Amino acid sequence: MTASDYEHLQCSWCRSTNPLGSTSCATCGAPLAQAALVSDAGWRAAPRIRDTTRFGFSNSTVEVEGEIVPVAEVDLAAGDGVFFEAHTLLWKTESMALGSMNLGGGLGRLFGGMPMVITTVAGPGKIAFARDSAGELVVLPLHPEMEIDVREHAFLVGTHTVSYDFVKIDGLKNMLHGGSGMYMDRFRTHGQQGLVMLHGSGNVFEKQLAPGESIHVEPGAFLYKDASVTMQVEKQDVKTSALGKGLYLVKMTGPGRLGIQSMYHPHLGSSE
Repeated sequence: MTASDYEHLQCSWCRSTNPLGSTSCATCGAPLAQAALVSDAGWRAAPRIRDTTRFGFSNSTVEVEGEIVPVAEVDLAAGDGVFFEAHTLLWKTESMALGSMNLGGGLGRLFGGMPMVITTVAGPGKIAFARDSAGELVVLPLHPEMEIDVREHAFLVGTHTVSYDFVKIDGLKNMLHGGSGMYMDRFRTHGQQGLVMLHGSGNVFEKQLAPGESIHVEPGAFLYKDASVTMQVEKQDVKTSALGKGLYLVKMTGPGRLGIQSMYHPHLGSSE
């Protein structure tokens, strides 16, 4: 170890460095005194961010409130902004004007249950976000030139330095919970660092897949992945009920991160 290693603490979740004596990561809010919890199969638990923990992006600050249904309260500085789905807004400073960003995608995206318009807001001011289910706030700092894919209706808020698009998943119609799995949200950074916050139902776990390493995932459990991780639907020839046969799983192949959530609605057969 070098002398600088003793002067800084590295976050086990996002790998950012923090000044010695810090109790939580200034980039993602993860507790620093707690080692990463990893199962024998290689799944690590997403850090449960403590109530009133603060972290930041650009010149702005995020404070997490609550633990069962976590709230992300953002204190936006002038020149900073965020985007989000309108129904995740909890409250905001009265003077902050909301804007919108059209996504396109046509009727297919509309029928898939995905939003065609994303709401935007710029600082200065305060604004808070939450989703209406128990779970965990997952904070994913994105270095420049990174891409991640996120299941529908899990995205909570993204920073102004992140571009937002969507990806159609061939063969996954009605697979990713409730018939709305035709698309995934895709977030990219370019020349600057960015931040994306997700809401995972139940508990969230992450696994780093090696190049060529594959794993089968129940479609409803999928939460996020690096864009480098590929997806392929595979039908398992097994009886799943008195009247039905066939279990559909998604084959995920590395390299890259894969995130899952423990509270979901399993998909037993194709509804295409």
